[in-house]
Amino acid sequence: FSRRVATLGVSDECTILSGSNLVLSLLKLELWGEAKALLRDPLLPEAQRSLGCEHQLTLTLRQRLASAFANSPERTRDDVLEAETIMKDVVQRQRRVFGPAHPHTLRCEAHLSQLRMAAANA
Repeated sequence: FSRRVATLGVSDECTILSGSNLVLSLLKLELWGEAKALLRDPLLPEAQRSLGCEHQLTLTLRQRLASAFANSPERTRDDVLEAETIMKDVVQRQRRVFGPAHPHTLRCEAHLSQLRMAAANA
């Protein structure tokens, strides 16, 4: 990721994709704080600025941010509510861009349902 930032710049789509893959690895390693930090600055702001808020990669980054909030063992009720808020917006955008029957939309709706249950139990 750092090599792409150095050569292509942080706003390049390939760089953002590499960063997204790095975030996925961090989430799989349960490095929640590192994933959130990378997403908050620089990835998500750059993706929104250069690709747009409704680009699939931007939506994927937002889903990963919601996952980082929701799955961290140190999560608070506010973290779960923040994840739910993020996913509500992602689902709305997925429906508008891809339609209600698209696999991405259905997967996001399932994730949102899980977050709503977690918020109710938190």
